[in-house]
Amino acid sequence: MIPAQHSRRHSQTEPVFVGFAGRIGVGKTSAAKYLSSSYGFQYTRYSQVLREWLAPDTVTRERLQEFGWEIMAGGRQAELNRRLIAGLDRSRSAVIDGLRHSIDFGSLSEAFGDSFHLIFLEAGRDFRFERLRSRLSTRESFQAAESQPVEEHIDSLKAPASTIISNEQSLEALYKQLDAWVSHRAGIGVLR
Repeated sequence: MIPAQHSRRHSQTEPVFVGFAGRIGVGKTSAAKYLSSSYGFQYTRYSQVLREWLAPDTVTRERLQEFGWEIMAGGRQAELNRRLIAGLDRSRSAVIDGLRHSIDFGSLSEAFGDSFHLIFLEAGRDFRFERLRSRLSTRESFQAAESQPVEEHIDSLKAPASTIISNEQSLEALYKQLDAWVSHRAGIGVLR
């Protein structure tokens, strides 16, 4: 029988896989990049996989959203997940930015088992609009972006999330919540 202390030390070397989900402007990318820069997680995002899938001269933000919807509506979400998972180094902890569908959660849970953690970020519409004001200057443009078909399944990811973080304060407050999450999960090896 392995002593508890040895078992705990062993678990600290195992990689952790974290996915971030939430509505547009909620801070998924900020959160994911924070885990990458502060804790050494490898970083990937679904749009990166879509970008690699498309012809390089056709890539725009709008085209990525359209293509994401084409993938989802065409029943190819599992293939998107297969490509994303194949691009990860399974020997290192990773953070995945931008889960949008329950198939994403299912694929990542199946691939990584108990090592996968879904974090759902939430914030009110007005707060998210203010964050995106430099990119989406009018409420109409914000509403149009939030109403894209690719965004319609996001709220279904709140129920299976292991952690829900309210992000209606500063980036520093978000980072403190993430540090607390990492500290709580220290037994599974994300601290350097």
